[in-house]
Amino acid sequence: MKFAYRFSNLLGTVYRCGNLNFTCDGNSVISPVGNRVTVFDLKNNKSNTLPLATRYNVRCVGLSPDGRLAIIVDEGGDALLVSLVCRSVLHHFHFKGSVHSVSFSPDGRKFVVTKGNIAQMYHAPGRKREFNAFVLDKTYFGPYDETTCIDWTDDSRCFAVGSKDMSTWVFGAERWDNLVYYALGGHKDVIVACFFESSSLDLYTLSQDGALCVWRCDTPPEGLRLKAPAGWKAELLQGARDEDEEEAEEENAVRAKAAPAAAEQQGKVKYSRLAKYFFNKEGDFNNLTAAAFHKKTHLLVTGFASGIFHLHELPEFNLIHSLSISDQRIASIALNGSGDWIAFGCSGLGQLLVWEWQSESYVLKQQGHFNSMVSLAYSPDGQYIVTGSDDGKVKVWNTLSGFCFVTFTEHSSGVTGVTFTATGYVIVTSSMDGTVRAFDLHRYRNFRTFTSPRPTQFSCVAVDCSGEVVSAGAQDSFEVFIWSMQTGRLLDVLSGHEGPVSSLCFNPVRSVLASASWDRTVRLWDMADSWRTTETLGLTSDALAVTFRPDGAELAVATLNSQITFWDPENAVQTGSIEGRHDLKTGRKELDKVTAKHSAKGKAFTTLCYSADGQSVLAGGMSKFVCIYHVKEQILRKKFEISCNLSLDAMEEFLNRRKMTEFGNLALIEQDAGVDGAVIPLPGVKKGDMSSRHFKPEIRVTSLRFSPTGHCWAATTTEGLLVYSLDTQMLFDPFELDTGVTPVRIRAALRQQDYTRAILMAFRLNERKLLQEVLESVPWDEVEVVSSSLPELYVEKVLEFLASSFEVSRHLEFYLIWTQKLLLVHGQKLKSRVGKVLPAVQFLQKSIQRHLDDVSKLCDWNCYNIQYALAVSKQRGLKRPSEPLGSDEEADASDDTLHLLGAGQGDGDGQLV
Repeated sequence: MKFAYRFSNLLGTVYRCGNLNFTCDGNSVISPVGNRVTVFDLKNNKSNTLPLATRYNVRCVGLSPDGRLAIIVDEGGDALLVSLVCRSVLHHFHFKGSVHSVSFSPDGRKFVVTKGNIAQMYHAPGRKREFNAFVLDKTYFGPYDETTCIDWTDDSRCFAVGSKDMSTWVFGAERWDNLVYYALGGHKDVIVACFFESSSLDLYTLSQDGALCVWRCDTPPEGLRLKAPAGWKAELLQGARDEDEEEAEEENAVRAKAAPAAAEQQGKVKYSRLAKYFFNKEGDFNNLTAAAFHKKTHLLVTGFASGIFHLHELPEFNLIHSLSISDQRIASIALNGSGDWIAFGCSGLGQLLVWEWQSESYVLKQQGHFNSMVSLAYSPDGQYIVTGSDDGKVKVWNTLSGFCFVTFTEHSSGVTGVTFTATGYVIVTSSMDGTVRAFDLHRYRNFRTFTSPRPTQFSCVAVDCSGEVVSAGAQDSFEVFIWSMQTGRLLDVLSGHEGPVSSLCFNPVRSVLASASWDRTVRLWDMADSWRTTETLGLTSDALAVTFRPDGAELAVATLNSQITFWDPENAVQTGSIEGRHDLKTGRKELDKVTAKHSAKGKAFTTLCYSADGQSVLAGGMSKFVCIYHVKEQILRKKFEISCNLSLDAMEEFLNRRKMTEFGNLALIEQDAGVDGAVIPLPGVKKGDMSSRHFKPEIRVTSLRFSPTGHCWAATTTEGLLVYSLDTQMLFDPFELDTGVTPVRIRAALRQQDYTRAILMAFRLNERKLLQEVLESVPWDEVEVVSSSLPELYVEKVLEFLASSFEVSRHLEFYLIWTQKLLLVHGQKLKSRVGKVLPAVQFLQKSIQRHLDDVSKLCDWNCYNIQYALAVSKQRGLKRPSEPLGSDEEADASDDTLHLLGAGQGDGDGQLV
């Protein structure tokens, strides 16, 4: 099994902090999630996380007007120039300070960055390769406090900068004679946003206290005059002019000096305040936190700290409507190009909404877990992932789209364990509220609730392979409870452990339950023999996690001393052990006075999972690393660093002596902690500096699972739900290759119609495009003959290729014929190698099931359209043939029928499939 796993997607978290952006076509939302950036495709209903990461949480994202480039700046001032076309980093840059906002000019030639109390304008990178992509053009001074927002005019001649000193500054992007800078006051609080009117220098400014000022400029954008050059540039120009032009210029200069100073000031740009409006006249709303303005439709959207947002039409300030999306602060607002969709980001809830204000409907409504995720489980076909969190919610995610499609909120306390049944349509969860619940994915309801005779807290849950027996381990009573799924009754209570039960796992083949406990034992319970204890495995330390191999012939246990031990459950014999202390490599916290090397002594692996083929084991714990070990050789195969985000705690390796003073650690002093860390309100304090405390979340891996298909694995971490998948695009992986296997010989075999030899050589060379060419060259009526002549060793490889081809190819029927013939001919032989072939078959089932869901919806839609058309035509056929179509209703009905048939989900030409 190959381990070319790469980060593919981030689920479980949709928004953290920073500004939202719509792409230039208006169909996708770019959302910063921690130190990563996720693109939500609203048209195709998919989410994809860019394969890049910053050193700290993303502070702001600037998008170029053509949508090709993006500048991503983190809290430390590090910037990444990213190509959204090829999804790669083009340039690294450091702004040497905390950046608040970045904005490209509408013509795409320059961009402005607000840093501290200054604004810096850079030349935007072009399409040509450059040594330095960011070249500083000018630095603008003026505000006395930190700058907060930027907005450009449509012609890129000027830009406005808002500040915390309650002033707004208008700067010229060029050296204008009549506009160098202009300061606007009139506010009594921090400037939140400023917007230019379309094709004008008129300006709108909004402050945090809910005030809107409308400013009118007496000069149109065309009235800006370039300043005449001075110094050595002027001397060069004067040397090139004729003597007559020089005399004329001298006369003009004399006249200008003789003119009064008042006449000089007539050409300067002036602003005057037309009106001032207030959002919170009645005192119902609190601070204004975010705003967005659409210049073409004059639509202003404002968000408040109470979760309320307003839609106004400017400059008349007419209220369109006012709604509330939550009770948390709205952190960011964005409008798409047409002005129809509004994106809202709430950092307190981790919520991302896209609202269509004209129809008053949601385009996208996603929310991650409020607290850290604790456990996850894959469905048997690998299509869905269920996650449980400390916030008591259970969410189900689609691995293809990356969206959560159902959330269960029945638990009143933190969820400690989740699992799927063998059918894949039932989810069983355990919680600290003393209940174990079963949820139905057909009707999306909680149809079973299992409880114990006396209140207890459940720490883990497991379901047997038949789906009829549900077990849960207790944290306080040290017992294992067994229920029946059909009746919901308590069958038995298994006693014997002398410490909290930390993990449960059923044997996938036999009805044997393994329970791990803090009493340094793992007990095996036989469900078919009155639930008696068959074996007790003694350990050297507390057991934290236990899991069976997919074939049930081996057991892996993670203990508190950072060891992973392997056992034979039939004979209760230890077969091997792995020392993982050095591979764990935990990081040092900010308040620790020791290095990471010494702090690792108390850390251990807390979650285990076997790979789909059972040859390797995946381990993770209180660390930023996930390790894959080879079970038989007991060696480390690969190590994955799940995060490089320094905004999280326990990421550093060495002790930073510069933060150690005679008064203590500087990390204890909360400087600007409202931006860097999460806020926890303290009880009993209403307001003031001591009303909240701040902390850095600690990096950890709480749960790991391999997909049943074997092509990806997922981990619940502090960052979110990370999915790693096999990168097979650029992987050259030949199989039993020799010098006689070449593409020329493979194509020659195809021309000779020797299809079996061509397929064997193509799979030995293992190039995807060549494999596709060879398989699709086989006539469909000869597929059965060719598939029967394939050796058994190549059948598994053909099935894996067919499964991956189903996701991208349109030749569904042809590949289905291949699949059917292979399974019918080689079905009996594959049963003897079920352990190795099962991941390929499950991957195949996942791909076919996805197409089944899509095609079934399409067929149902077309059937309804045909039935409607037949019903309308039957009504018309009841009339006499000589009777004309005189009524308007009949004509409208026939028009509606034609419109419905033409607009149906067809094959692209308006025809029904």
